[in-house]
Amino acid sequence: MRDEELIVEFALARLDHPDLDLEETAAVLVRRLGPEQMVRFAEQNLADRGELRGAMFESAVERVVRVVLALRDARD
Repeated sequence: MRDEELIVEFALARLDHPDLDLEETAAVLVRRLGPEQMVRFAEQNLADRGELRGAMFESAVERVVRVVLALRDARD
């Protein structure tokens, strides 16, 4: 999944759950996309960071949060 697609999926999850914070929304998204995508996100996070921090789910959530923050900061 490209970063742009991830942002669209994140935005849709945010619309469904407006009261959740950034990390909670990312967790909803990872669950929604399923185990195969979770593994891909964790793999990308490992490649980016050079280490696997935490369990696979948490690493996948971290990847989503990092992409969202990177694209948000790129606008500024």
